[in-house]
Amino acid sequence: MADDDRLLHILLVEDDQVDVMNVKRAFEKNKILNPLYVAPNGLEALRMLRDGSVPAQRRLVLLDLNMPAMGGIEFLRELRADPTLRLTPVVVLTTSGDEKDRLNAYDFHVAGYLRKPVEFPNFMELTAALNKYWTLVDMP
Repeated sequence: MADDDRLLHILLVEDDQVDVMNVKRAFEKNKILNPLYVAPNGLEALRMLRDGSVPAQRRLVLLDLNMPAMGGIEFLRELRADPTLRLTPVVVLTTSGDEKDRLNAYDFHVAGYLRKPVEFPNFMELTAALNKYWTLVDMP
């Protein structure tokens, strides 16, 4: 994606540094040029979205569910209650296979619920598929 007005600002909300490194590595290997911002929990993610650390135009949140301070479901509750942030697209990227987590996430209108693959080649495939998705979808 070379056209700057098509770049998508991606906020990764993830507390596990190994997972953060895997996402960065997968972006690099898949030649994904979208700016990536990282927040270690929901509280920090909300701050970054509200204070403009992540540009307001064309942004997407990749959200882990199990985090300290403010977990993913609590983050979604706050995000959807905020009139300026409520339409922000969110894709859950988590290790949780718990049906309750999945249903709770969809109750907050997530764009997708993806389980993190354990092996890096599978994670790269997932990242490539996500990139294809957000290049095809008309994002706000």
